[in-house]
Amino acid sequence: MSRFDQYFLMKEKDVFEYVQEKIKFFDKNAKPVCKEIGDGNLNYVFRITDSMTGKSIVVKQAGETLRISDEMTLNVDRGKIEAQILGIQGQFCPGLVPEVYLYDEVMCAIIMEDMIGHEMMRTGLLKHHTYPKFADQISTFLVNSLLLTSDVVLNHQDKKELVKNFVNPELCEITEDLVFSEPYLDYNERNIVFEPNRSFIEKEIYGDKKLHLEAAKLKFEFMNNAQSLVHGDLHTGSVFINKEHTFVFDPEFAFYGPMGYDIGNIIANLFFAWCNGDATSTSPQEKEEFCGWCLVTIKEIVDKFIEKYNVVYDKVVKDPMAKVEGFKEYYLSQILSNTAGTTGLELIRRIVGLAKVKDITSIEDTDKRVRAEQICLKIAKDCIMNRDSFLCGDDYLKALLKAIKG
Repeated sequence: MSRFDQYFLMKEKDVFEYVQEKIKFFDKNAKPVCKEIGDGNLNYVFRITDSMTGKSIVVKQAGETLRISDEMTLNVDRGKIEAQILGIQGQFCPGLVPEVYLYDEVMCAIIMEDMIGHEMMRTGLLKHHTYPKFADQISTFLVNSLLLTSDVVLNHQDKKELVKNFVNPELCEITEDLVFSEPYLDYNERNIVFEPNRSFIEKEIYGDKKLHLEAAKLKFEFMNNAQSLVHGDLHTGSVFINKEHTFVFDPEFAFYGPMGYDIGNIIANLFFAWCNGDATSTSPQEKEEFCGWCLVTIKEIVDKFIEKYNVVYDKVVKDPMAKVEGFKEYYLSQILSNTAGTTGLELIRRIVGLAKVKDITSIEDTDKRVRAEQICLKIAKDCIMNRDSFLCGDDYLKALLKAIKG
């Protein structure tokens, strides 16, 4: 009988034995080094490397509580959804997600390809690295993973079966609370506010009832629009990257929801990166190069998504009513509106809510952090309140300029 026949939360010392028992990945003479490298709030991620050969693999195990709060407990079998969606995304977006070797329903762990030669994108952005191929590759991922899992392409019965398989109530509830509700009402008293910005937040976020109404509309759209199989948590901590290649991973929040939720999350996190570069760059040249890259990338993601959407839509759409003149444009307009709304929601929840981003919290200068947070919140309100007017990449850059001048 194996000690891995019953769930327990593994430590670094357990993982090599676990991998060898399950898939015999390493040579018997391997000299393993294991390190826990998790950066998220939900799981434990271990990298095991053979110090003799450099061969490596990753094990991701679900914990029973959030790493940011022991009060928030979760079902540990949530990784099953992640393993399944990585398989689906691997079909539609080959090479852009890591390969899954095994999902273990007992230990609630995934054994997967190590994205060797890549770094977590947020980590690289904090060092003000730039990635010239990211906009092209992430827009391909977004179009293929989202459009190809929607009703306009899939047989409707097959799609409904996928909706049923990817019901993800526990993690969706976290999103519904932390993204759509608590940043505005703080009814669980878990929000974390940077004190020098408290009065600004109380007026502009807590006190803005019109903003609350639009956030409520977006919340119920999120809960009721089973449009596509979305990643559900697609920020720069869910991307491993280098100058040539992008991996998207960590889709445990996946479920059937609005396409714009994934697109908007990426855009918002690039605004956080811009804010960090604006506040902490060590020279005018570094600031110009890095912040300029952030803005060009935001613009290109939106514009390339639109361009690729139009091409792929014409090639793959099967529903006859989806081919009716004008529907393609209508469908895109709904995606773009939700994208802008989601951008705003993500910007607000990372400034006001429980789960922060290092792009902002690592800004040590108080005045610069105040400025960064206020810029994010101003962009956010523009994106939410005027979301139907965000029709191309330039509209996001205009929102930034308006926020800076405001």
